[in-house]
Amino acid sequence: MVALLLLLMLSAAQASFAQDGKPKTRILFLLDASGSMLAKWEGSDRMEVAKNLLAHLVDSLDRHENVEVALRVYGHQFGRERNDCKDTKLEVAFGEDNAEAIKKKLVEIVPRGNTPITYSLQQAAGDFPEERSRNVLILITDGLESCGGDPCATSEALQKKRIFLRPFVIGIGIEPQHEKQLSCIGQYFNAADVETFETVLTEIVTQALSQTTVSVELLDDQNRPTETNVNMTFVNALTGEAEYNYVHYLDGKGKPDVLDVDALLPYHLQVNTVPPVLERNLNITPGKHNVVKVQAPQGELYLRQDGPSPYGQLNAIVRQAGSDETLNVQRFGNSQKYLTGKYDLEILTMPRMQLKGVTLEQGKTNTVTIPPPGQLAIPSQVQGFGGVYELVEGGGQRWLCNLPEDNSKVTLALQPGKYKLVYRMKSAQSSKFTFVQDFTIRSGATTTVKIFNR
Repeated sequence: MVALLLLLMLSAAQASFAQDGKPKTRILFLLDASGSMLAKWEGSDRMEVAKNLLAHLVDSLDRHENVEVALRVYGHQFGRERNDCKDTKLEVAFGEDNAEAIKKKLVEIVPRGNTPITYSLQQAAGDFPEERSRNVLILITDGLESCGGDPCATSEALQKKRIFLRPFVIGIGIEPQHEKQLSCIGQYFNAADVETFETVLTEIVTQALSQTTVSVELLDDQNRPTETNVNMTFVNALTGEAEYNYVHYLDGKGKPDVLDVDALLPYHLQVNTVPPVLERNLNITPGKHNVVKVQAPQGELYLRQDGPSPYGQLNAIVRQAGSDETLNVQRFGNSQKYLTGKYDLEILTMPRMQLKGVTLEQGKTNTVTIPPPGQLAIPSQVQGFGGVYELVEGGGQRWLCNLPEDNSKVTLALQPGKYKLVYRMKSAQSSKFTFVQDFTIRSGATTTVKIFNR
């Protein structure tokens, strides 16, 4: 009955996958055949139970065109007295219609030796064909690594190389204090009894082959899923690679669309608002529809300058309030959405303008307007050295820029305020001939300063 139910579930799942052009799924069973698998288990022994259940399972899987299975066994070629830590073998390679070959091989296997899990994982990397496919590994074991290897590190390295997806591990008769040593290899299942073992096998294959979907709700500051039109990336939590890139969408009823994902990969979700929001370690249930909720309330910043600007294209550096890190460079005349909160602006005028604590609220636009600059015109065509200073409160001054050495004739855009020009002609033979002139810049007006010898 269980086999029939599994067959029906897999038929529906595979039909859906085939229609969408999904890659072939290859399932490698890595079976422990060490001596301890002869231990009695509910009227039989662990090995016989494993053999029987695997035989039924591969028989069902072999009927699907988009699925291939293979069998690797360890601990079955040599006795424990030999202590062989390379006792592992691919008994049946991937191929179509190989269920009979696997079932025949299962009958022949006799548990004998050690538990070289790490070495078996390393060898399993070469069992999968190089052509594109979803590679799944299912480890069935009743013991821990007995050859001093590190199966957890090996599994992680192979996942990072995309040899296989996150493995499944079924522990038979594993003591609770030892489960952690297996759960780091992959998703761990404890088969405490024969019935649970059968259920676990069915669950794992269902997870591996059933279609999984996700909808992302971008929540505003009242936890309503109203935000949209934002780039978002499903990032492989293990490798850091981008697995899926989407631009968020809401339909006419305000509902996010449904996205297909591979549930056997671990994900972070990066919502590329400004600044971005990273939702770590998504809890995605395989074979079901999942809803991921992300807090991403946004307000809008509009930068405006009245009148024509002699600066040409004027920009502002945007930082989160109190931070020295540049978040964005925004052009004047443009609007940009940011997460709600406070921001510091450094406007690239001359001199630069600093606006602290600009507040952006959910669904609102904050318009920042600055007065148009004036201009400093120097008609004198001389060579020399010097620059322009801004006069600040208390009698101080702040350097702004130098004038070109080869020709002092320039026109500079400056914000309204008080300034000083300090300049020595190249022909002057002493510092005492330095030209110094205070001047005032008014919005939209041109101030002319002529340089001459003093």
